[in-house]
Amino acid sequence: MSAPDVVTYGEIMGNFVATEVGPLEKATLFERRLAGSELNVAVALARLGHRTGYVGRVGDDPLGDAARARLREEGIDDAHVRAEDHAVTGIQLKQRVLVGDPRYVYYRRGSAGSLLAPSPETLAYVASARHLHATGIPPALSATARRFAYEAMEAARDAGASVTFDPNLRPTLWPDHGEMTRLVDDLAVRADWVLPGVAEGEALTGRREPEAIADHYLSRGARGVAVKLGAAGARLFTPEGSWTCPPFRVVTVDTIGAGDGFAAGFVSGLLDGLDEERRLRRACAVGALATSNKGDNEGMPTRAELDALLAADLPVEGTR
Repeated sequence: MSAPDVVTYGEIMGNFVATEVGPLEKATLFERRLAGSELNVAVALARLGHRTGYVGRVGDDPLGDAARARLREEGIDDAHVRAEDHAVTGIQLKQRVLVGDPRYVYYRRGSAGSLLAPSPETLAYVASARHLHATGIPPALSATARRFAYEAMEAARDAGASVTFDPNLRPTLWPDHGEMTRLVDDLAVRADWVLPGVAEGEALTGRREPEAIADHYLSRGARGVAVKLGAAGARLFTPEGSWTCPPFRVVTVDTIGAGDGFAAGFVSGLLDGLDEERRLRRACAVGALATSNKGDNEGMPTRAELDALLAADLPVEGTR
């Protein structure tokens, strides 16, 4: 692969999804898939035609082999995904539900993914890309993964690449809430574009309204803030104005991955040079399509599928 358009990094886990609706503790049969917020974004970006690279660690085990094979199948560069022979690939158990968000449980403490650490090779790879997409999950995994998060963002910015940051708060991975919000917010203010949900924005900034959440980051130098409103769509704020996109109507099968689809659509719009209105519409459309399959990333659309949904005439209201 030539220099990537976009690089992301994180932990890929085996995702064991219950085949029957009901509490996880009563589930007896599971279907094996793969999970990880950053994997979801990478899959979506690759399917949209962008040269995508992934940095991470997996175990030298069947799940790790499956993870690297999946990256290659999707056309994602896995040259900087290393297999560790003394740690295992993490696991996620996921509930099957008919309505709402499913429960999921991690088994990832001390996993291979937590061994992610910066190196001259991986940082040079990050710096070679036009764009870096980061989330608040890797900093929760270990001290070395946290150091990678900081150094990767610094390497990207020093190289002139743009950076998006999705907080993706995971309280169960942090020792306490205060440390989580302090560190994730500290990383968020280093990005060009911040992509919080409303609840995440409130946790990080203490502010409830989308405008106030956006101002927290705009006043600290962000180029823009896209606030995800769930079933109500999303809003994008920049120093020049704001835009609102209503939700696209799709048949929702599984809500997990919607935020990652939104992030991928937003990054795709940046890479393609779209204006704010069309970038927000693309983000909302990819997020909607991500919910149309029972897997975390199986519903990520191709460019043709995205274009078909975008043909729907959804107005985006904006002010400058």
